[in-house]
Amino acid sequence: MLEGLATAVNHRRWFVELALPYLGDNPIEIGSGLGDYAIEWAPFLERFTATEADPDRLVALKERLASEPTIEVRQMLLPNTEQGDYSAAVSYNVLEHIEDHVGALRSMRNLVRPGGAIVLIVPAFEFAMSPADIATGHVRRYTKKTMRAALDEAGLEIETLHYANALGLLGYYMATSVFRLMPKEGPMVKVYDTLVLPVTKAAERVVRPPFGQSVFAVARVPS
Repeated sequence: MLEGLATAVNHRRWFVELALPYLGDNPIEIGSGLGDYAIEWAPFLERFTATEADPDRLVALKERLASEPTIEVRQMLLPNTEQGDYSAAVSYNVLEHIEDHVGALRSMRNLVRPGGAIVLIVPAFEFAMSPADIATGHVRRYTKKTMRAALDEAGLEIETLHYANALGLLGYYMATSVFRLMPKEGPMVKVYDTLVLPVTKAAERVVRPPFGQSVFAVARVPS
């Protein structure tokens, strides 16, 4: 779904900015897809590790990032038992695909050094679960309450938890649940990304909305 929205440049840059203060010097991304976020984050970091679970997509990811000297690409499927010393684990729109999401969060915790951050974006509100969600393998959507519960159960210390992109939720619900459309590139996405998204971003810097298309969360690994 996100690969079909590659022209939503302002949307992607907003979410890039949200994570940057928490990534540290050597983060790992869980579920990098085709590397859109990795390419945006890498210039600000000493090292970056991009991962992908799907073998075919992993090949495409390695090909795309082959010219990026600071990015390591590897396969990773969560949950797992690997231990690491990364400065942070960042995962955007991945946790909603994983049945054992608490187990996946514990795996991220084990990959990150004490005091490091787990940075997440997940889709918000079960009422917005649509045929598009089901077609792309979503098993749940979140609220702040359910995200908090999962992070607490995984033994993480919540630092930041809020909704993002309020107007995007309304647009997504109308497009996918009312009109039964699949998100894809086109004039509607371009208009939204060019005209609506900057206004939404500016407003949410001043006032946190009570709802949004996504839940943004930052939690710390206990020292």
